[in-house]
Amino acid sequence: MGTDGPIRIGIVVFDDVEELDVVGPYEVLAWWAADSPLRPRVVTFSRDGAGVRCAKGLRILPDHDVDGAGKLHVLVHPGGDGTRRLARDPEHLAWVRHARATTPLLTSVCTGALVYAAAGLLAGRAVTTYRDAIDELVELEPSALVDAEARFVDDGDLVTSAGVSAGIDMALHLVARLESVDAARATRRGIQYDPAPPV
Repeated sequence: MGTDGPIRIGIVVFDDVEELDVVGPYEVLAWWAADSPLRPRVVTFSRDGAGVRCAKGLRILPDHDVDGAGKLHVLVHPGGDGTRRLARDPEHLAWVRHARATTPLLTSVCTGALVYAAAGLLAGRAVTTYRDAIDELVELEPSALVDAEARFVDDGDLVTSAGVSAGIDMALHLVARLESVDAARATRRGIQYDPAPPV
């Protein structure tokens, strides 16, 4: 990943974040981290370290504030209704731009991509987002190359995923990228993720 030490993955949380956007990737990445010889570390953080209330009422007490999260190799920015506020928040957008400059791999789940677009990070980039937010993303960044069908899009130092449950698929892809396909398959088996919708 181009930085020293074990891989450090940070998931930023905020009020009105979508629950599964956080806990889906967290489950995948933490399961992988528990057994990986790479000794990756997965942390959650909010701006000030305080707890957040998610979109449907789940409360999360993060591990750190922004500064305590430390130097990250991978940033996961979830989506949810709270992203619309963050996309208009100069302080958050400045922080995201700083993260782009210091973090080798930026990722997003669902409408997390809207924040990246508002920060000016998606110009000419191949991306995806929640299907009902594609028009919003294009309005924020008309030059973005949006794939409306993909579960996730890997564009090198940027990986974006579609809505909600697609974050699980993206996180498994990250495991394959960061370690190996075999590690990703072992993680998938471990969390018994084998989608076969009943309806």
